[in-house]
Amino acid sequence: MTNTLITEGVRISVTTQFRPDLSDLLHHRLFFNYRIDMQNLNPHKVQLLSRDWFIFDSLEEASYVSGEGVVGEQPILNPEQKYTYVSGCELNSEIGYMKGFYTFRNLTTGELFQVQIPKFDLIYPGKLN
Repeated sequence: MTNTLITEGVRISVTTQFRPDLSDLLHHRLFFNYRIDMQNLNPHKVQLLSRDWFIFDSLEEASYVSGEGVVGEQPILNPEQKYTYVSGCELNSEIGYMKGFYTFRNLTTGELFQVQIPKFDLIYPGKLN
């Protein structure tokens, strides 16, 4: 399932995948990959500067992660250009979710703006039966 949201002319789509090869159910470590596809729908260039994530794990306190760029990059997107990256998240429970926002800069005006990341569930497939 893909979750998509458009904010300030930037489309963000998220797809998740449970990774049994990186998980250890006996020790309550479940690893998920998430793929982010973003597209600049604006008539001007934009640059992704930072990310802010809220991570909910049903057996732990929620956490907040903030940092520069994504996967070590601060990509510049021309009009209609797409950028994709894959990252991951480890949970201690079978149910969680992530949501957050990116901070972008309009490279024409220099203005900063936030782009919402749609909330996406991180659920162990065995829980869905």
